[in-house]
Amino acid sequence: MGNMTLSMPDDVQKKMKHFSEVKWSEVARKAIIERVESLLLAEKLAQKSKLTEKDIEEFSKKIKSAATQRFIRAHSH
Repeated sequence: MGNMTLSMPDDVQKKMKHFSEVKWSEVARKAIIERVESLLLAEKLAQKSKLTEKDIEEFSKKIKSAATQRFIRAHSH
């Protein structure tokens, strides 16, 4: 498995430390995986359709927004 180092603004890092029980690397890993899967799906759909690049960008933004909302709901307990 590959490794990645992320830079985080100081204020965000302080907030993350407040929630030390959260496995932040797992949160990042899941978010990245979801994003890659969304992009692959958008790319596959684009190859089979007559969507414009603008249509694909809008579709991608909607998917990202939906994934963000799922994340917020899942972690707002």
